[in-house]
Parts: sequence; C-alpha cells; structure tokens
Amino acid sequence: MTLYPKLILDALATVRYPGTGKNLVEAEMIADNLRIDGMKVSFSLIFEKPTDPFMKSVIKAAEAAIHTYVSDEVEIAITTESKQAARPEPGKLLSQVKNIIGVSSGKGGVGKSTVAANLAVSLAKLGYKVGLLDADIFGPSMPKMFQVEDARPYAERVDGRDLIVPVEKYGIKLLSIGFFVDPDQATLWRGGMASNALKQLIGDANWGELDYFLIDLPPGTSDIHLTVVQTLALTGAIVVSTPQAVALADARKGINMFINDKVNVPILGLVENMAWFTPAELPENKYYIFGKEGAKKLAEEMNVPLLGQIPIVQSICESGDKGTPVALDENTMTGRAFLQLAASVVRQVDKRNVEMAPTEVVKMHK
Repeated sequence: MTLYPKLILDALATVRYPGTGKNLVEAEMIADNLRIDGMKVSFSLIFEKPTDPFMKSVIKAAEAAIHTYVSDEVEIAITTESKQAARPEPGKLLSQVKNIIGVSSGKGGVGKSTVAANLAVSLAKLGYKVGLLDADIFGPSMPKMFQVEDARPYAERVDGRDLIVPVEKYGIKLLSIGFFVDPDQATLWRGGMASNALKQLIGDANWGELDYFLIDLPPGTSDIHLTVVQTLALTGAIVVSTPQAVALADARKGINMFINDKVNVPILGLVENMAWFTPAELPENKYYIFGKEGAKKLAEEMNVPLLGQIPIVQSICESGDKGTPVALDENTMTGRAFLQLAASVVRQVDKRNVEMAPTEVVKMHK
C-alpha cells in the first residue's frame, strides 16, 4: 500500500477537537511538517496551550483514525506544538518575586485569612510591592475582604502567553478562585482539579515584580499545601493560631508539616490571633477569653519566633465584612498591631535571606 498526504488528512478530518467541535483539518491543527516514509507517518498537532486538557485524547483519536481509515500497519509518530509559550518550570516560576510566604493554620476559625489580608495591607503601607493569592480553593474569602466580589480578571498577552491580570486593591495584586466560580455554589472538586486550578493562578498570571507574595493557604494539611511547596520555592511559612489549647494542638501539627524533611520550609514565626479582647469603651482593658499567651508559649517551646499578637476588637470583623481591612487605619489598636506584625515579618525574612546568602554577601551585611 502506498501512503500519500491526502489519505492521512482525510482520516484526520474525521477527528473532532472537543473544545470547538471542528475537525482537526478545519481547526488548522495539523502542522505543515507531515512526513511519509513507506509505512511511517509523522506530523505535529497544534494546540492553543501546552496545557490543553484534550491533548492526550486528541492524539489517541488521531492515531485511531489513521489505523481505521488508512491501515492498522501504519507506524505513527505524533508530536505537539502550541501557539502559546509553555509555562515556566516550577523552579523558575515567579522569577520577579523576591519573597514568597505561605500563611497557614492547623485548623479553621482562627482568623488566618484575616491575618493574611491585613498583613498584605500593612506590608503595602510600609512601601513594599505585594501580591496576595487566595489559595483556599474551597472557601475563598479574599474577594469579600477586599470588596472586589464583582471583579472578573481578564487575560493579556505577555511574551507569547495569555496571562491572567490580578485584581488590584489597596496597592495589592490579588487573585482568588472566588473570581471564577459562582459564590452561591459549593466548589465540588477533587484534589487534582483544585491543585491544577491553583497552579494556573500561580503560573498563568502576570504577577510582575513583587517584594512579597503572600499565599493564604487552606486550613489544615492537604494537597494544596503540597502543590504550593512543589510548585514554588517558599521563603518561609507563617502559622496562625489562637491561644486556645485545641487550636495550639493543630498549630503544632502545622509547624511540623512545614519542617518535615519532605517539605522542608522554614517557619518564619507564629502569629497569636485573638490574643485578648479589648472593648472599644475600655481600650486599656484586656480579657483573655481564649487563654493567655498560649501561642507565645508554643513559639518558645518549638523555638520559633512569635511575630505578633493580634487582639480581638469588633472593628476587625466589621472591616472584613465591609471589604476595608482594619490595617488600612494605622491609628487604631489593630492597625498598629498589624503594622508591627508586618515589620516583624520583614525582619525575619531579611534575617533568613542573609543566612541563606553566600559568605561574601553575609560579610557585606556585617
């Protein structure tokens, strides 16, 4: 049997690309490098993105079509091309970001997202370029905390790739899965889908130059944490806890997760949230309703810094619900507490960067 290009193209015309419903020839997905050598056929299929979800199934369908409509004796070699440049390898992602920090907690309900949002605002108030990624795929809260629930990020072409443009508010670049899902519907995704969505928000977004990139991680330990660790080189992690014993037990697990040999992410420090309650009419009074200095004692026990203690005041909840983080007002008690927290984080990051720098750089700092 003699093979010729039209035989192959006619067979490929029976295969439809699921994304558009067009066949491979109509969709102009056959590259002009079709080669025939006896019973050997080679060519490339062109996809829009290197991460096209239909790539493997289309390749198999193309092979099956040639074997069905031409001959099952044909030896087929199919390669792929993409119109967009490939996403950088994990180790090269966010190359313009100086420091990447995960904000984590052992359990939910300790105010981790509130701490992450206000820490981002405080770092921006200190003059740093800040990005914030809401990585809590199943419970995104940042759109509400920043009053951008109606925002719909768009894509722009950068160096051959379509990249998501983060929403900007209060001087912070922000992305959340909450921008892309129905807020009234539960996000029923398996771990793999959630991890892939997170990789897109990290690697397929135009974050640009940043001094600090904060990642608000889901509570507990999950696939998301492993995805972040495997995708990015984290500068360190911050663990948030209340002083309560049950929260501290989970905070201990959270710290152990990061310092585990398989994860090996430095702990920048512990934040004690809801450290005490202070009523607005009695600003000098402190009521330790969740216990006193539990996180401080845990920090001492585990030999990690206590980065800050954040009190409970009614304005924190009200500001978060209104989309105006309390850290925007540095004249309030909590505004000052978050500014102090931001300064502590900067000191710990600088200290770690000096320790990790080459000997010559360390000498220069000295």
